Amino acid sequence: MTHLIARVALPVPLDKNFDYLIKPNMPPVIGGRVLVPFGRQRLVGIVVAIGHDSDFPIQQLKPIQQVLDNQPLWQPALFGLLKWASSYYQYPLGDALANAMPALLRKGREASAATLKYWQLTDAGREQPLNGLKRAPKQAQILNLLRSGPLSHDSLLTHDVSSTTLKAVKAVMQKGWITEQQQQPKQLQWQPQFAITEQKPRLNEEQALAIATVNSNPDFGCYLLDGVTGSGKTEVYLNLLEPILAAGKQALILVPEIGLTPQTINRFKRRFNVPLETVHSGLNDSERMTAWLAGRDNQAGIIIGTRSALFTPFANLGIIIVDEEHDASYKQQDSLRYHARDLAVMRANKENIPIVLGSATPALETLHNAQTGKYHYLTLSKRAGNASAARHGVIDVKGLYLNAGLSAPLIAEMRKHLNAGNQVMLFLNRRGFSPAMMCHECGWIAECDRCDAYYTLHQQSGELRCHHCATQRPIMHQCLQCGSTQLLPVGVGTEQLEAQLAELFPEFKTVRIDRDSTRRKGSLENYLEAIKNNEYQILIGTQMLAKGHHFPNVTLVALIDVDSALFSNDFRASERLAQLFIQVAGRAGRASKPGSVLLQTHHPEHQLLQSLLHKGYGVFSKAALTERRQALLPPFTHLVLLRAEANDSDLVCQFLQQIRAIFEASPVYDQDCCVLGPNPAPLARRAGRFRWQLILQIPNRNKLQQMLSIAKPAIQLLPLAKKIRWSIDVEPQDLT
Repeated sequence: MTHLIARVALPVPLDKNFDYLIKPNMPPVIGGRVLVPFGRQRLVGIVVAIGHDSDFPIQQLKPIQQVLDNQPLWQPALFGLLKWASSYYQYPLGDALANAMPALLRKGREASAATLKYWQLTDAGREQPLNGLKRAPKQAQILNLLRSGPLSHDSLLTHDVSSTTLKAVKAVMQKGWITEQQQQPKQLQWQPQFAITEQKPRLNEEQALAIATVNSNPDFGCYLLDGVTGSGKTEVYLNLLEPILAAGKQALILVPEIGLTPQTINRFKRRFNVPLETVHSGLNDSERMTAWLAGRDNQAGIIIGTRSALFTPFANLGIIIVDEEHDASYKQQDSLRYHARDLAVMRANKENIPIVLGSATPALETLHNAQTGKYHYLTLSKRAGNASAARHGVIDVKGLYLNAGLSAPLIAEMRKHLNAGNQVMLFLNRRGFSPAMMCHECGWIAECDRCDAYYTLHQQSGELRCHHCATQRPIMHQCLQCGSTQLLPVGVGTEQLEAQLAELFPEFKTVRIDRDSTRRKGSLENYLEAIKNNEYQILIGTQMLAKGHHFPNVTLVALIDVDSALFSNDFRASERLAQLFIQVAGRAGRASKPGSVLLQTHHPEHQLLQSLLHKGYGVFSKAALTERRQALLPPFTHLVLLRAEANDSDLVCQFLQQIRAIFEASPVYDQDCCVLGPNPAPLARRAGRFRWQLILQIPNRNKLQQMLSIAKPAIQLLPLAKKIRWSIDVEPQDLT
């Protein structure tokens, strides 16, 4: 008797799939979920193959307990992309597939829209006199609400979500006065109602050419839209979507951070009357599931989201747009360490649809691809409408007194712009009150016990926090070394800047936008709306405020401290500073008002600053690519970062030395390959664990994959591999 066997990918950290017997009356589908026994657990896995052969005797195989899907979770193109990503980024397939589905699906929830449950009155409930329930007012309230018609569970409970209400519902149900009904949600067709719902602005020549170029070919093509800040890239996106949506197809818009979604959503909602869903880390499980189903079932015309939105299935995807494609947050830093921009290009290829990568400061890898003809190169060199380019200036702060990081010339310039009725934006990429706390008597600095890093002082919450391991402790009032009470904050954070501005400019309102001030759901949207309405005149922000936002009344943008970014051991530091400078500068003078950008620095003569101020990003990127070519750095070579950490530093070093030996003994290894390290990581100890790293440098991507596929099984067989936490990061963006 031949047995059917399913090969199942399970969410476990093992580079293998598992065989299970298929029961005769329980056929699974490839790409669908099954519930299977795994040791003492029951896990939800994905069927990746069905056949008759197994490496194990049939009697040792356990049967599938439950088939959860009668159709694949993902279409063939997306399923193929996920399998490719698992292989390319060297991450177990089961874990990779689990990361690509909403949490409710990982828990075994049905992959369809939830059944709507609602309450309605029975005949006995209708006949019940409400004045006879004076001693049970909650029950009377429920009956009264339902007399106007059935209500869903959520609608009924919104009137009063208390335990007494829930008890009252249960009581009237037991009395037979109300009954619970179920209804399948209706599938709505949005395509017949599609229309443009706002007046479109007139396009300039460059915008029209870019749109015509992309629309001329409905098949796969990757287009870099290199447009200066304020050049109307979003307007190009909107015009590109118009024929896609009119044809009944869907669109995926990727943005780097949750902070960019409110403004982007509003722009798209104003233009098109199509259902729109968002996908980002701020959603709860049911909201994420709703968006996932809306894409798969063609209930949403547009999905806007951060990097994880890339794995949303679509019924009829017509275009992918990656906004701010250069942003480092597109790279996942743990689990499946994928780069959303690169995978988006691969997905567009597999789906045979166009993809547009938009940025005012394209990543050097993307620029190289465009300049070598791999991508189509589209440029927007002029600011849209009447906006003129911002005026740039440098304030040399050597020898100047700094008041919470602010120099006297900057304060005077701020006052001039504020008195003219405009808004001012100050950029400081350091949250908290102060980055360190020091003893004035002996120089001792409060350091995290678990990391090689100083505590950051957060005065508003009254605590010291480590931004690396999230350790918190109350603010200390005595030096732990000499006992002095003369403890002083060192350096400036956004909290301190906010407090000082309240003293300097009491007549103007200040708002601080960083990760600490926008934790509550909806707070960022409220702040952005208030800024737009001119309720705040001074804006303080970290990177959250640096890109993508449109503030028409901001006429002065100041970078408080750029020196910390000028000197770094990361080869990408100069590229990131250049991108940050251009992006922040782009917030100034976006409407008809002229804008100014000021940089405070102790090194105004620095070559990078001079190049950016006088020649722009284009000249900088050309020089940077020449440097990268000479140094054999990406995009002219490919890197793999192996990180390892444990409580014993010597063990970690020994483990990485063994990995180096495996690489150097590989049949693929030749004079073009290079292994650097092992070396301690820039942050050598974090959360009590010692961290080391090893970098593999190979000029050819295929050779890199060959090398890893040969080396990884050998690494996993090393005795130390089970004692040490280690990871492989293919094409890393962060070497710290």
